[in-house]
Amino acid sequence: MIAFKRANHINICVTPEQLEDAKAFYADVIGLKQIPRPDHIFNSKGYWFDIGDMQLHIGVEPKTPRSTRHTAFEVEDVAAAKKLLQEHNVELVKEPVVPGWDRFAFYDPFGNRIELIQIV
Repeated sequence: MIAFKRANHINICVTPEQLEDAKAFYADVIGLKQIPRPDHIFNSKGYWFDIGDMQLHIGVEPKTPRSTRHTAFEVEDVAAAKKLLQEHNVELVKEPVVPGWDRFAFYDPFGNRIELIQIV
C-alpha cells in the first residue's frame, strides 16, 4: 500500500505558442501567485504557481484533442468563481448534480478542463 499524504502539484499543458498567454490567464484572470521554477533542470519552458496548499505547473506539449480528463479544486465561493470566469468569456461546462456539492467545470483558453467545487 502507498501511504499518500496529499497532492503536491497539478500539471497542465499548453502549446509552446500559448505559454505566455497561459501565464497571463492564470496570474491575471485566475489570480494565482507565480513562484520560482528551477528552469535549469528542465528541457522545456514552463511556469509554476501556488494554488491553495499545492502548486499548478504549466508545461508545453503539442496540441492534443479536448478530453474529459480534468482536475477538480475545492473553492470557498463557487458562484464568485463562476462570475469571474463569465466576465472573462471563459467556456463553462455544466456538471451533473452531486449531493452536497455546488460545482461546474470550465475549459481554460488552451483546452484544459478544470472543475471547481464548493462543499455545501
